[in-house]
Amino acid sequence: MQNQRVLISPPHLSNEKSLKTLVENRSVYTLNHCELNIFETYESSKLVPLKFNDFVVTSMLRGKKIMHLFDEPGFDYLPGETVIIPSNVEMKIDFPEASRETPTQCLALAIEKSKITETLNFLNERYPKEGNDVYWQLNYQNYFFYNNIDLATTINKLIKECMGTSITKDALADLTLQELLIRIIQTQTIKSIDEGLTIHSNNPIFEVTEFIKLNLKENINLKSLSDKACMSSASFYRFFKRELGMSPIEYILNEKIKYAKKLLKNPNIQVNEVCYLSGFEDANYFIRLFKKHEGITPKQYQLLYVN
Repeated sequence: MQNQRVLISPPHLSNEKSLKTLVENRSVYTLNHCELNIFETYESSKLVPLKFNDFVVTSMLRGKKIMHLFDEPGFDYLPGETVIIPSNVEMKIDFPEASRETPTQCLALAIEKSKITETLNFLNERYPKEGNDVYWQLNYQNYFFYNNIDLATTINKLIKECMGTSITKDALADLTLQELLIRIIQTQTIKSIDEGLTIHSNNPIFEVTEFIKLNLKENINLKSLSDKACMSSASFYRFFKRELGMSPIEYILNEKIKYAKKLLKNPNIQVNEVCYLSGFEDANYFIRLFKKHEGITPKQYQLLYVN
């Protein structure tokens, strides 16, 4: 989890005899409101075009692609990453390293427009966001992001439903599609906050998260954050979790770890000093939490950046 990408469990590769083509060989699983496509490529190729009539959620499962989208420079696309694409937008894809030994595998989940509209209307009606003119909506400009645990878990669940044989799979997939759209919007919000982008100036989430980032060494509690957002503690907790998919405490700990990682890139700083500067009082707790997040200790992480 060092680069904060959470991998999706890839389905088995196709049997070699069943391959119809070596470039973007496609397996399709069709449900009532979505279609799961699994693409596999077994030879190097360039600028392969692909376009869907519906909104598409794509996630890399194996190997590496270079994606060309919206007339912007191509970017590397790797496992643990997701790209969303509006309907009828053509992507062009390079497969620089694909071979029979190292194939690429990618999923593309096409979702009916009516399902997206229905889900967003449901969310805006039942779980409205705080602030005037602030709504649940997909941000098509924020189309490339790393998978977090919640997003990867939801995509794994959807793959299982789509490829399964249960008679209730359409119903279960519908519920999981709703969850997926929520997770995507929450992930986009977190990415916007990380990049310092304010989508809605009247949404208190940006002010609150900015306050957290600037006061990591302070003892930030739920009461001080809810006062800042002019809400009761209970309302604020629900609001925060709805916006970002995590509790305020989880977000604070994530930010502290993120700041610690930044500090650890300096080879001369001591781990104890990083612990203190990141707002942790107990070095043992800091080391345990860091290892849980990153899979390695702070010292091991620091050594990655030693020349």
